[in-house]
Amino acid sequence: MAKRDYYEVLGVPRDADAKSLKSAYRRLARQHHPDRNPDDPNAEAAFKEAAEAYQVLCDPEKRATYDRYGHAGLESHGFAVDPSDIFGGLQDILGDFFGGFRRQRADAPTRGADVRTTVTIELADTVEGTTREIDLRHASPCGDCQGTGAAHGEMDRCGRCNGMGRLAVRRGAFVVQVDCPDCQGRGQRAKASCQECEGTGQTIIDRRVRVEIPGGVDHGDTLRVRDEGQEGTRGGPPGHLLVDIRVAQHPHYTRDGDDLVFPLHLSFPQAALGAKLAAPPIRADGEPYEVVAPAGIQPGETLVIAGEGPPRRRGRGRGDLVCVVQVDVPKDLSPKARELIEKLAQSFQG
Repeated sequence: MAKRDYYEVLGVPRDADAKSLKSAYRRLARQHHPDRNPDDPNAEAAFKEAAEAYQVLCDPEKRATYDRYGHAGLESHGFAVDPSDIFGGLQDILGDFFGGFRRQRADAPTRGADVRTTVTIELADTVEGTTREIDLRHASPCGDCQGTGAAHGEMDRCGRCNGMGRLAVRRGAFVVQVDCPDCQGRGQRAKASCQECEGTGQTIIDRRVRVEIPGGVDHGDTLRVRDEGQEGTRGGPPGHLLVDIRVAQHPHYTRDGDDLVFPLHLSFPQAALGAKLAAPPIRADGEPYEVVAPAGIQPGETLVIAGEGPPRRRGRGRGDLVCVVQVDVPKDLSPKARELIEKLAQSFQG
């Protein structure tokens, strides 16, 4: 099938200037782009035809050859259109059409990355709060090149994307934007590599940060310490330090929301007659808690010591220390103990 005249494709006169060509191509790109015409099987062909026509007519040398010799002249003079390259030089046009290749300027201030670490604390620390000094080792923007990787921060515009940082590439029936692989989307490339960081733009630093861990935190929480992450580049703000909290298992207590839970073991006589007992302290060097079990207390009932738990996560005050009663039944009985229990059982029967 013979190719249509390129001027006819774009709908412009043969003396159309560059501005008119660009305007005509943009109009046709909007009209025929496959993304906007998913149900039109002819849209892709029309879009490719317009792109091919513009690629030729926007190039003065190709246009002069086409005006003189037509389509055959382009091929004989080595200007045959490569379909895979139709979109290679149209970043400025497609960039305007698809949102202008919006990107952050390469020299704009950039916020530093967050740094994440994990801290393990004791259950008692969730009640009282604590302080930890955390040693951090992480990458930071090189001070010599301000994170650019370029000696003295001196950069040149990327020739492949003409400083746009993005390229329009053909993928099946679609045209998509991708970061320029030569400049990693920055639009600029280093004139020479920074000697301090060997062109990576980063150096490794060690530092110590003091972190206040408030009472009430729980296993799995994350604390955010503002401005203690990586430094920003070109005057940008620093990132944050994210501290993931892990709570070590306690030998006696577990956490249930805002409360501490303790299994209070009673013998049968203690449960029947009542008893005064001691619950162990949360911290090894602390004081035990006095617990009074009334006579006749049943397994599963709770005794509450108010206000001895962690600070409440919502609202004021503290959670409680909850003692859950467990009655221990002996497995092995001496003959005398068995005799006494049998007599007791008979007394219950009347």
